[in-house]
Amino acid sequence: MSTTLVKGQNGPLTAPEVVVSVRVAAAAALSALLVTEHGKVRSDADFVFYNQPAGPGVRLRNGVAGQPAELSVALTRVPADITQIRAVITLDEAGSTFGRIAPPIALVSDQHGNPLYEYKIEDLHTESIVIAVELYRRYGNWKVRAVGQSYAGGFEALVTDHGVTVEEAPPAETRTTVPPPPPSPTAYPPPVEPTYVTPNSPCPIQPPPTPPYPTQPPSSPYPAQPQQYSAYQAPPPPNPAPPTGDGGLARGRPVNLSKGQRVTLRKDGGVALTRIRMGLGWDPARQGGLFGRRPVNIDLDAWVAMFADRHLVDVAYYGQLTSKDGSIRHSGDNLTGEGTAGDDEVILVDLSRVPRQVNTLLFIVTSYQGHTFEQVSNAYCRLVDDTTQAELARYALAGGMPFTAIAMAKVFRANGVWALQAIGEGFQAKHPGEAVPQLGRFISVS
Repeated sequence: MSTTLVKGQNGPLTAPEVVVSVRVAAAAALSALLVTEHGKVRSDADFVFYNQPAGPGVRLRNGVAGQPAELSVALTRVPADITQIRAVITLDEAGSTFGRIAPPIALVSDQHGNPLYEYKIEDLHTESIVIAVELYRRYGNWKVRAVGQSYAGGFEALVTDHGVTVEEAPPAETRTTVPPPPPSPTAYPPPVEPTYVTPNSPCPIQPPPTPPYPTQPPSSPYPAQPQQYSAYQAPPPPNPAPPTGDGGLARGRPVNLSKGQRVTLRKDGGVALTRIRMGLGWDPARQGGLFGRRPVNIDLDAWVAMFADRHLVDVAYYGQLTSKDGSIRHSGDNLTGEGTAGDDEVILVDLSRVPRQVNTLLFIVTSYQGHTFEQVSNAYCRLVDDTTQAELARYALAGGMPFTAIAMAKVFRANGVWALQAIGEGFQAKHPGEAVPQLGRFISVS
């Protein structure tokens, strides 16, 4: 039977080893600061966290599914000059606060799992970091205290105030991409006669639901009260026109595209491509410093907009995975950019089934939660012949950009032949509803 503590209350610890765990109704991390009587760590080795899971007498180990890891503390092995061990809860998601979730609970058990103390941390509001409990020495004996002290200065300020050294960010890491195994033959759905959108017709995209954002909305993307988009006429391009010379595609020798470069979608021998796969990938950027190498989950969404001249016809995205005419299919949503060795999201296009009125396909990536591409590394798009599984062209996005959306590439008709052009231009939009009105500048009529 555990003892319930209130803020500021303490209790004795007689077990030689204890385990500190927490229950949090959101993604969170648990860490520990081992400090002296002056409230400072002796060195960075006294900070136990996900990237340094062991310290003197303290070990961070995996917790139960859906919960942060737990701290195992061998009290008899803690150095004599360490007088306090402070257990810290940090919410993972940017902008998350304890005021939006149920109060977290800190638990202290012995090494056999027998509960000793329980502390419900209440009265938290806009905080995202809290010192939950601390284990401390008192006249040679160990005790536990319910702290519940939030920290408004942020995680970096918390650890630096305790004497932990924060290093500058290292150069971005390079990901080695391993192509995924060839998928099974794709069965495209039967064609459906598309309904084209006139310049003053409603856009078939609505803004996503308000946060929190547990999953992408599976319901229909059409709003109950359509929003009118009429300004599809593209303004003059802000940058000089890209090169107009079209390159070729050679078997076994993918083209590494530069910004603005074009390639004609014909294989060796002049055979036109019909079924292509556009793969898009990215990595969460890893921050520098001792504790900053844990990447933040970044939810990017790859999608394609279909245009007839400058008029939007349809969109294939997380809310509508197949275009109405059946020519475009989306692989499904990836919420973090992790967990795959190759492409994070894939869009399949059967060019032979794209209606003749459609002459431009824009491939866009938006950041749903508002992270900018300065927090993303190794972003790329690649074109694959979906018949032979051969990679034909690749465009890598170099450097971070202070935008939440990027037009990666477009596939367009040029004199009756499909061509691909790398774009790589950023703008501000978190989802298709915000992006569509800004796409006119990327459209060119052949």
